Amino acid sequence: MSIFSKLLEPVTDIAKTYLGNRAEEKAAKHQAKMNVIQNDADWEAKMAEASSSSWKDEFWTIILAAPIFFVGYAIAVDDLTVIDRVKEGFIALDTLPEYYQYLLFIAISSSFGIKGVSKIMELRK
Repeated sequence: MSIFSKLLEPVTDIAKTYLGNRAEEKAAKHQAKMNVIQNDADWEAKMAEASSSSWKDEFWTIILAAPIFFVGYAIAVDDLTVIDRVKEGFIALDTLPEYYQYLLFIAISSSFGIKGVSKIMELRK
């Protein structure tokens, strides 16, 4: 073995160790991402199973659609005061404490299985 190869041997060992550690780090990050994806899939499956016999989706659908029905009714019977009452209802909801509005938003979102509530809340700002 030459002097040159004896000098390079520690450097190549360090390089091998460094590359091996990088590969292990990448593998660990990949495994962590896969675990997150699997947990999300499990959560979605559990939520779908739990909501199959639940009435809350239908309840919130009716509540959210009520203003549309009232506006349609007001136009059909030519009673525009109903539209004014719907507007007053939205104004009243807007005056509720902000924390309550957020809690209500989260409850409705979770009822429909909407993920990423924080992203949607940023749109509100």
